[in-house]
Amino acid sequence: MAEAAVVVSSLAELEAETQLRAGFLGGHLTRRHYRCVLDCLAGFRQQEPFAFQSLPGTLFQTALRRHRAAERPHLRLVDRLHLAAMEELQIRRLMTHDAAQADAAQRLGYEVISPR
Repeated sequence: MAEAAVVVSSLAELEAETQLRAGFLGGHLTRRHYRCVLDCLAGFRQQEPFAFQSLPGTLFQTALRRHRAAERPHLRLVDRLHLAAMEELQIRRLMTHDAAQADAAQRLGYEVISPR
């Protein structure tokens, strides 16, 4: 199923670049491969259906409010921030491979897509 829009938050972009740099610095990616993947990611800015969006300064207050209200407060910080970003950007569907993040998103009423 094709998506009309795929929102990429500045948090998701930062996380992707951080993981790529860690892979490069850890010796899992050559400099050439690292640069190639970064260039590929940057190219998504010019392609539909991708829509890159910055996050508002209220992101942390939203994450803290959600954390305090959670039945199960143990969730990685970055996952809490991603879920807060969804609320801030008014996104109702999440694509993730992370089971804990998917569970937390479903508890909040979000639709979750887990690509294979």
